[in-house]
Amino acid sequence: MDEQRPLVLDVDGTFLRTDLLYECFWAGLGKAPLATLRATFANLTRPARLKAELARLADLRTDLMPVNPAVADAAMEAIRQGREVALASASNEALVADLAQDYGLGPRIFASSGDFNLKGAAKAQVLAETYGGGGFDYAGDAPADMPVWRQAHTALVVGDGRAARKLMRAGKLVRTFPGGWRARDLLRAMRPHQWVKNVLLFVPMLAAHDFSLASLLMVLMGLVAFSAAASSIYIVNDLLDLEADRLHPTKRERPFASGAVPIGAGMAVSAGLAALALAAGLWLGAAFFGAVVLYMALSLAYSLRLKRLRWVDIATLAGLYTLRVIAGAAAMQGEVSGYLLVFIYPVFLTLGCVKRMTELSRTESDAPLPGRGYGRADMGDLLNVAYLGMFAALLNFFLYSFSEQAVRLYPARWLLWVALIPIALWLRRMIRLGRSGQMDYDPVVHALKDRRGVALVLVTLTIMFAAAGLLQDWYALWRR
Repeated sequence: MDEQRPLVLDVDGTFLRTDLLYECFWAGLGKAPLATLRATFANLTRPARLKAELARLADLRTDLMPVNPAVADAAMEAIRQGREVALASASNEALVADLAQDYGLGPRIFASSGDFNLKGAAKAQVLAETYGGGGFDYAGDAPADMPVWRQAHTALVVGDGRAARKLMRAGKLVRTFPGGWRARDLLRAMRPHQWVKNVLLFVPMLAAHDFSLASLLMVLMGLVAFSAAASSIYIVNDLLDLEADRLHPTKRERPFASGAVPIGAGMAVSAGLAALALAAGLWLGAAFFGAVVLYMALSLAYSLRLKRLRWVDIATLAGLYTLRVIAGAAAMQGEVSGYLLVFIYPVFLTLGCVKRMTELSRTESDAPLPGRGYGRADMGDLLNVAYLGMFAALLNFFLYSFSEQAVRLYPARWLLWVALIPIALWLRRMIRLGRSGQMDYDPVVHALKDRRGVALVLVTLTIMFAAAGLLQDWYALWRR
């Protein structure tokens, strides 16, 4: 009976909403970066060997891979009808075998071995020899599947409307399934809401009371560069964290973890954003370019290794935030006060602890967070370090009020001491919200949306502007 024809499924982009080769590369890069890079460059012209080496290094959990629900439903329906369902993929045979077992598909698979790459015409030939021409139905998603579709009885086409129309014109029976991806999901992967962190580049302008148009334009260009750099690294971070994100209750919905956006598209966009950031950095001068390069290198080191090290990760996060302030000074070609840095760094050390406390407060397990070195038993230590950072920030701000710069910039220096009150209240509020899990996973983004917190920040700025005499000057200009 025709209804008993085997159903053969491609894997990458068809049964799965991801690509196992790219999955292996990024998993391997996270676990053994040097070995993964060596294996990649040594086997660029030998795809079958490359897939075998990366599969060995990556040790993927195929049970976590995102599947195409429509294709999976078709496979389950075929199994209920008593039909054989087999996977046929250019991916490595060990991974394909694990995948078939994880999802209860047929025991027979067709895949690449260490010396044979099962793709395109090679796949079509193997399937035709096994089932006979027209003796099977085949589901695929790419132009490389065209030789296989021509050998199949029915072509199941995922997301490729052009291929489906071409096959129908040739008289082939065609069944289509939804596929592809949306640009807005890729934009979501870039995390544009995180760009608000780069307002930190304006801190040196505020601290120096430099409100000139030239400085503003330079810092705005710097903001564009850092936003592009940050988005590039966010994509890399998500690609390195695929397995950990899939084990997380909310992060599993991220674009790459869920399969909403292909890994290859993310890699291309990440490279383009990095190029944009470096080009803008060069335009703004050597100092700013160095800040961008250091930010991207440190962020990459954080993604690859440092975020898995207890306390080192928090210190690195604080350093990345502080680097934005340094970059803001470089963009306007000014100098950043040492007092400003020793105030800013402990503030962000506190916020780094708040970030980890937020994650721990939302977990229901005592096990360490996936991809992190912290468990719920560390909550007390994180709270202590957060308060230590808060104390250090307030102390450094107080000491700054006696500096030569403060004497020059703030005629009413006693108001700086008054500003300590809303600063302390804001830091205390952030710690409390993080400990109770009442904020976003990113405390800086949350701080910019928290009305009470924003009010405290505005009160602080108002007091400092008054201390500098700026409010009086602005009022006089308004009265003219």
